[in-house]
Order: sequence, then structure tokens, then C-alpha cells
Amino acid sequence: MPAKESYEASPQRLEKTLKPHWVWAIALGSAIGWGAFILPSDWIGTAGPLGAMLGLAIGGALMIVVGVSYGFLARVFPVSGGAFAYTLVGFGRRHAYVCAWFMTLGYASIVALNASALGVLARHVVPQVAERGYLYTIAGWDVYFGEVAVATIALIAFAFLNVRGGGNSARLQFWMCVLMIGAIAIVLIGVVASPQGEPSHVEPLFSPDNTPIAGILAIVAIAPWAFIGFDNIPQAAEEFSFPASKAFRLIFWSLIVATLLYVAMILTTAVGAPWQEELAKNSVWMTADVVVGAMGTAGLVVLCIAAFMGIATGLNGFYMSSSRVLLAMGRAKMIPAVFAKVNPKYGTPSAGIWFVFGVCLIAPWFGRTALNWIVDMASIGFTFAFTYTCLCAFRMFTWTGREEHVPDSASTTRKLLAGLGVVVAVAFMILLLAPGSPAQLSTPSFIAMGVWVLIGIVFYVSRRKRSQEVSDEEVDLAVLGHARPEWAGLR
Repeated sequence: MPAKESYEASPQRLEKTLKPHWVWAIALGSAIGWGAFILPSDWIGTAGPLGAMLGLAIGGALMIVVGVSYGFLARVFPVSGGAFAYTLVGFGRRHAYVCAWFMTLGYASIVALNASALGVLARHVVPQVAERGYLYTIAGWDVYFGEVAVATIALIAFAFLNVRGGGNSARLQFWMCVLMIGAIAIVLIGVVASPQGEPSHVEPLFSPDNTPIAGILAIVAIAPWAFIGFDNIPQAAEEFSFPASKAFRLIFWSLIVATLLYVAMILTTAVGAPWQEELAKNSVWMTADVVVGAMGTAGLVVLCIAAFMGIATGLNGFYMSSSRVLLAMGRAKMIPAVFAKVNPKYGTPSAGIWFVFGVCLIAPWFGRTALNWIVDMASIGFTFAFTYTCLCAFRMFTWTGREEHVPDSASTTRKLLAGLGVVVAVAFMILLLAPGSPAQLSTPSFIAMGVWVLIGIVFYVSRRKRSQEVSDEEVDLAVLGHARPEWAGLR
């Protein structure tokens, strides 16, 4: 008979070490990952240059609407767990578990995604290293031991960095973001100012393979994946060294800058050469080919610096957020108690970090083809979190300003925006799941998601008895650090 797990109703809290610009960088760096540098050609092929830019701009704007609910709830509940904690308050433990299970899928997917993308980047930059030790071919993609080794080393390095302290990883995140922004600006200006940079190259503005609307919608549908980094701000709220009321402002500016950087990379890829001709070449990395043609080897070096920074910040940021969700679930006794423990030396949720590391070690062995499957899985996972968060905010806000004694007009506006956020989140879910949708999940993604759901059900049933040993009041105290406010709604 297994030993009874210990439970702390008032577990140790994480240290408040994060500065505002570090938190902003955690969000921005997590949003701008490998996709901003490697996928512009795919997006252009789907929607055309203008369609791709419009799709991401619309997606960024919709994420700001969703971010309103996150910003308010992070201010009221500045704890680790983000949407998990909000769903716990708004809808109870069962719904909180569903939300957290899909969030864990999304976060872990992005860690795996960036690690795998680093292997792909290495194949283009140092093929003599990455393309050593041929292993097998999956869906047309040759997998090499060197590529897997590069990704695995990156996973190990950033796991160690996060275990050794959130402040250290956040400080590094900020400077990596500064370097990434500078490198993107240099590449964009260099390509536009070069003899090869011609405005006429962006024509046709929309892909002839899709109607403009279908192309734009297909790009909009990836917004949950493309911009999810903003969700790392509420995840880090327990560690803010500043008032949590600044959360929405940080969310807003991280989304604005992320949108501009995505648009910059699409424009760089489209303006440097006729995009239809470049796509016909079936290049492994079309953006790099365009930059080399316009700026030579120096341009490729700068682009690779930007891409590496984007991948590294994504790895770093999502290690942090995924471990915080697991920390909150451990506090709620939904998963083993070890996940609720804080490393006595470094003050970090090290068990969650190493768990994510172990899960993500699988991804590099599937090659680049698996990256698109992971993008789909991450998008649906985050969409569940968006839906729950906006529903929680809508339920908590009133038309009469009872929450924290805010004026009636402000409360009404917040409730309307939370309701609009619910509509946006459900629209994303429909785009990803509805048959015939231009952004419907691929069959492998549906299969993988189904497996994840089944594992979640089995895990929930196996933990149910232990979870019921703890009262709702004890769970609230463990996760929130205090009893829920009366205005937050009934259980």
C-alpha cells in the first residue's frame, strides 16, 4: 500500500525577484521563437505576403482582447499557475485540472518545438556537425544523431539555468531579447536597402492557392501558438518584485512588439526576392536564402544570431511557465507532492523543470516533420486556457462593480471585454477543430491530442482519491495563498 503523501496547505512561496523589464522579456522572447525565422515562407505560401502580415496582425489584436482578462486576474491572484488558478476559483478543481492538463501540453510542446528547431537551424548553419550519424527517415525528413544531440544539449542547458534561479534566467532573457530585436532590425534594413530589395517582389499580395479570406484565417488560427508568450506573465506573477497591477501593461506591449517582429520577418522574406520563385525552389530555409542573396554571409550570421536568440528565449520562457503550472497542480494535490516542493538551495520548482525536460527529450527524434504537429497541439492546448480564463473573468466581473469596489462603468467594460475574449477563444477552437476549416488540425495532431486526453483521464482517475482527501478551502489556501474573495463567485 503506497505511503500517504504529505500535504502543505501553506506551501513555500517563490521569491519575488523578477523586475518589470525581465517579465516583459519573458513574454516577448517566448512569443518570438523559431517560427518567426523559419516559417515565414510557409505563411507566405498559405496567404501571400500581405495576407500573412494581416493574419498575424489580426491575431495579435485578438490576443490583446484575451489579455485583458489575464491582466485583471493576474492582479487579483498574483500566484503561480495562471489560468489554472483562475479556473480553480471560477469553476472548481475538475475544470482546473482539464485547463492545466491542456496548458501543460501546450507549454511542453513549445519547449520541445524550440529544441527541435535548434537542431534544424544547426543543419543549415553547421551541417558538418548536425548531419552526422544518419538514423532514419520520418515523413520524408532524414533524422541525424548530430541534430538530435544539438537539441538535447540545449534542453539540458536551459533546464539547468532554470533550476538555478528564476532571476538569473529572466535577466539573461532580457539581454537575449535586446540582441534579437537588434539583429532583426539589421536584417530587415539590410534586405530592404540592398539592390535585391524591391517592393514589387511582394506581389502578388495574396496566395493564388487560397482565397484572401481563407489564407488570412489560416494565419489567424495560429495566433494562440504564435503569441502565447504573453501567458507567461501571469505564470510569473508570484515572483513579481513590483505591483501586479502592471501585468496588463506588460502583456499589451509584449504583444505589440511581438506582432511587429513577426511582420518584420515576413516582409524581409518577401521583399528580398520574388516570393513565388523562391517557394518553387523548395528550400529548407527560404528566409536565409533571401538574406544571403541580399546581404551575403554577414547577413546570414546576423539572421542566425536572431534565430538562435528567438529559440533560446522560447526554451527559457516556457521551461519557466510549464514548471509553474506543475507547481500549482502539485499544491492542489492533483499530481504528486514532489511537484509542489521548492528547491531549498535555488528557490525554484525544480521537479517540474526536470519533468518537462524528460518529456521533451522525445521530440528531437522525430525530425522537422513533427514540428507542424507540435504547433497544432500547442495551439489547441492554449485555446483551452484562453477559453477558461475569459470565462472565469466574465463570471467574476459584474455589471455593478462589486469586484474590488471598482466603478460601475469600469466593471461593465471589463465584463464586455471578457465576454468578447470568450468569443475570440471559441472562434480559435472552431478554426482548429471544425471539419473543412482552413486551419483544421492534421490527422497526426488529432491522434496525438487524443492520446494526451486519454492519458489525462487515466491520471485524473488514479489521483482522484488522494485529491479528495483535501478540502476546497485547503486547496484555495495552497494555490492562492489565501481564501478566495467573496465577490469571485460561488464554487
